[in-house]
Amino acid sequence: MSNMFSRIAMTNSIVLLLFSLTFLEHGLLFQRVSSLGINYGQVGDNLPPPDKVLQLLSSLHINKTRIYDTNPRVLTSFANSNIELFVTVENEMLPSLVDPQQALQWVTTRIKPYFPATKIVGIAVGNELYTDDDSSLIGYLVPAMMSIHGALVQTGLDKYIQVSTPNSLSVLQESYPPSAGCFRPEVAGVMTQLLGFLRNTNSPFWINAYPYFAYKDSPTKIPLDYVLFNPNPGMVDPYTKYHYDNMLYAQVDAVIFAMARLGFKDIEVGVSETGWPSKGDGDEVGATVANAAVYNKNILRRQLQNEGTPLRPNLSFDVYLFALFNEDLKPGPTSERNYGLYQPDETMTYNVGLLSSSSLTSTSTTSSTSIISLTSSASTALKKGKQRLMYWTCVYLLAIHMLIRRSY
Repeated sequence: MSNMFSRIAMTNSIVLLLFSLTFLEHGLLFQRVSSLGINYGQVGDNLPPPDKVLQLLSSLHINKTRIYDTNPRVLTSFANSNIELFVTVENEMLPSLVDPQQALQWVTTRIKPYFPATKIVGIAVGNELYTDDDSSLIGYLVPAMMSIHGALVQTGLDKYIQVSTPNSLSVLQESYPPSAGCFRPEVAGVMTQLLGFLRNTNSPFWINAYPYFAYKDSPTKIPLDYVLFNPNPGMVDPYTKYHYDNMLYAQVDAVIFAMARLGFKDIEVGVSETGWPSKGDGDEVGATVANAAVYNKNILRRQLQNEGTPLRPNLSFDVYLFALFNEDLKPGPTSERNYGLYQPDETMTYNVGLLSSSSLTSTSTTSSTSIISLTSSASTALKKGKQRLMYWTCVYLLAIHMLIRRSY
């Protein structure tokens, strides 16, 4: 009889292990989306306070966000949370921060008082300092970055905080095909200095990449499915023979090729901004809720799979969606105010599959758990989970039945 009970106990342990693995499979979803972040812009007069934003991000299990300044309210509110924060030096501050003493004062007053309680992991020195319309500040870029990094060294924070800068795709002279990627001649010198700094400090090259803009400008030439990550024939680079099924990956690889042409083949590339507007003016082709939902949902799906690009297939890269909220005070065309996944009242602009704990309160076993998944995948996963549960319950009962019969 004791042998029978030991067998039952062993079977019970095995089944419990299988149950654990089944549910751990769903838990791994959290870890697999670690390369996903979101931009938290604040150019609005009706946005929720930072503590509410923290609650929203935490409930969505998003642990990376980027802000466009060093707002003390945000830095204070995000203290003692699991959110990794990327802060920004405003463009107009760069000329003064070339001075090492000014940079030290900036780090001492804007960063050090909040770290490490607030997980500041990166400083973006400016944002898109070179565009088609303006390049007046780009000469200050690398000197300011060096001064800020020097200040981090002096304060002992350089081991924890990276220094980089988000670049517009305007820095590229060519981006198609990806293997033709190269920097504009007028920025090649600055890019060489920047890449040298990034290599020396082990920091990534950030790019703001918006396939939407390319589609808007040439909707009859660029297939919508190609820019939305939908199934499509894609394109083959005639020189590398790499196949691309979406424009974002082609843009990222064009940047990698451009860096290689300057002698830098080993620098990580991340996407500091990408998104799709849900509304636009009459001439902003493709700016619809449906397209925005599909684009961002497919980005989520790719990030869940930890994909790399065709050029670097085994190296996943960080992507920061733009943006968390619609921001009503942003200047420019209507689209600029309609990139948010959420409205200022924290309701979804459209559903890309981000499920918060508040979405699951109807089920007591899941109401305390924050998850991020694709809605369709989440429902499928839940269905499969139930099927597995039923299957292993039957296996468990059958095993018990057989053991009891054997004992007699």
